[in-house]
This record gives sequence, structure tokens and C-alpha cells, in this order.
Amino acid sequence: MLQQETRDMDGHYEFVTVSDEATIAFRRYGTPGKPRLLLIHSLALDGSIWTDVISGLQSQAEIICIDCRGHGWSSRAPLSYAIERYADDVAEVLDKAGWERAVIAGCSMGGCITQAFAARHPKRISAMTLIDTTAWYGEKAPQEWRVRAAKARAEGLASMAAFQATRWFGDRFRAENPRKIQEMMEIFVRNDLDAYEATCIMLGDADLRNALSGFHFPVSVVVGEEDYATPVESARQLAEAIPGASLTILPGARHLTPIECSDVVAEVIGKMIEAAAQ
Repeated sequence: MLQQETRDMDGHYEFVTVSDEATIAFRRYGTPGKPRLLLIHSLALDGSIWTDVISGLQSQAEIICIDCRGHGWSSRAPLSYAIERYADDVAEVLDKAGWERAVIAGCSMGGCITQAFAARHPKRISAMTLIDTTAWYGEKAPQEWRVRAAKARAEGLASMAAFQATRWFGDRFRAENPRKIQEMMEIFVRNDLDAYEATCIMLGDADLRNALSGFHFPVSVVVGEEDYATPVESARQLAEAIPGASLTILPGARHLTPIECSDVVAEVIGKMIEAAAQ
């Protein structure tokens, strides 16, 4: 029976044209009939950041992994890049899949989108995990994110790759996993500059702090101990602002813990799946 089968790790892309005519790509994994989980990736990468996490959750959940607009196989056209639009993309992917509700996990940019989704579609989220992320990047963020986008346009994304690698991954992980680092850097440098700029501006302008006290479902916050992009203090503030949220700090890890610490991240998400079912 289909409900007893486990989908293979390669997956296959499906597409949904959302209400502003953008096309959002997503893949399905896991075991149909199990609790439903949707994963949202970080800036300038794609759904492949979740590969090892998905492997750890295959038997526990039915999984959708999206490529956000401007990323991966989704539209790069200069359409709306407001964070509310990203949140509505998630809702329309759920509609396409026939899912009423899901556990949502997001990393970095994906964590911001997860919060926006929870604020706009609270009845469609049963639990969430916020990984290496924040509700607000600070007063200087609008300017700082625009400067980052301008640097990418002026100097090219390849000029930023070495810095991003050290920002995203701890020293030991980079030394022991050169192929994985290369794969992520190849995805990074392939980004469309218009989409990258628009997404940077969206993140710089995002402020989700007012929504946090209204999240009345299981929430876990995860952060790398050496995360310089969204530091431990930002994660602590996030967890303290959300009623009943837990905080997990991963020793020695930096900003992309779904890759660097996939087993622990999968375990934390798995606990949220179990909590949502209670």
C-alpha cells in the first residue's frame, strides 16, 4: 500500500503557481500517512540543506521540502519579496499538497519565514522549530542587508564564498567535509543577483517580534554556539519571547546546523512532531 511506502531520498520536484504567478518548487520525502513536516531553507541555498535531516526523519514523518521563491528551482522573476508573500507561498504549497496543517521547521531565512507563516496562518501550524534565526536583525539591519546585496552585485557572489563558508560552518566541519562545503558554495554562487538582493532587503526589513507572544503551540529554538549571523543571545531572546519555547545550543557549531549537526537537529524536530501529536 502507498501509505506504507517510504519515498527515496532523491525525491522529485513538483511545482505550484501561487497567486502572484510565481512558481514554487517542492519535493516530497518520508512516509505517507505519518505526521506532516515542511522544511524551509536558508538564504542563497535551497532545500538540499535538509538532506541529512530528512534521512533521520524518513520513517517518522511525511515531509515536504520547498525551494523558496528566488532560490533553487523556484521562480527568480522580480515579483514580490515581502516576507508575508513568502509565508503565503508556504500556505499555497500546503494547499497544493492537500495538507491542512503541518509542523514547520526553518533555518535562518527559513526561520523568519516560519514565524511569518505562524503569524499569518496560525491554524495551519501545529508546532515549529526555529533554527539559527531571529525575529529581528536589529535597528541597523535595513542598511546592513542592503550593503550586503550591493557588495554581491558589485563584486560577484564568488567573491563572498570563502567568507560565507567560515560564517556557515565551524572549522572542524569544514576541514572534515570539503565536498559538502563545495556543494553549498556552488549553490551559493549560482544565485540570481536580483533575487538575492530582493531577499536581503526582505530580511533587513523583517520584524516579527510582535507576533511571538501569540505562538501557542510547541516551539523549539536551535542555535550553534559559534553562530555569528544570529548569535546565541538572539536565539535566547527568541525563545524567551515565545510561550513555553525550548532552547538548544549546539557546541562548536555555527550558522547552518541542519548540515553541521543534522542528527541533533533531526532529533529536535522529531520531538516537535511528537509534541504536536499529543
